Amino acid sequence: MAKRNLVLIGMMGTGKSTVGVELARRLRFSFVDSDSAVEENQGMTIKEMFARHGEPFFREAESAAVAAIMERFDQVVATGGGAVLAEANRSAMKAGGFVVALAAGADTIIRRVSEDRSRPLLQGDLEERVRTIMESRKHAYDFADLYVETDGRSVEDIADEICRAWMQLQAT
Repeated sequence: MAKRNLVLIGMMGTGKSTVGVELARRLRFSFVDSDSAVEENQGMTIKEMFARHGEPFFREAESAAVAAIMERFDQVVATGGGAVLAEANRSAMKAGGFVVALAAGADTIIRRVSEDRSRPLLQGDLEERVRTIMESRKHAYDFADLYVETDGRSVEDIADEICRAWMQLQAT
């Protein structure tokens, strides 16, 4: 059954945006980052939303953005790491796309996000926060159609694997 979008889910630092841009180029799809859409819709950064209104406000804005994004076609969508926490988001992703979970080990994620201080959920001890979030979300990505490890792999190799699965799905 053909799907209309390719949706990337996973923890922060697993490569959703980097791989997503490459997939969009290869498939000639538009690339959409749900976090960027939320910031554009709200007129402020995610860090500002957390500071001014708290995480529940952000999650509500995120759900509205995901629902709107999933109504469109021919997109590679990189979701925020926590977008999968809401059942409505998971349902919208499954209904409107082929969902690919990107995964990486804690050490890889810590290395990849260590320079990014704009992530509100990573304030404090970075290593402890990453490991805590990973543990709390260890089954949050289980609904994906495809699971791809990104540790030690090139963007091209990861994109090749996802494109093969996408093309196989489109042919059925």
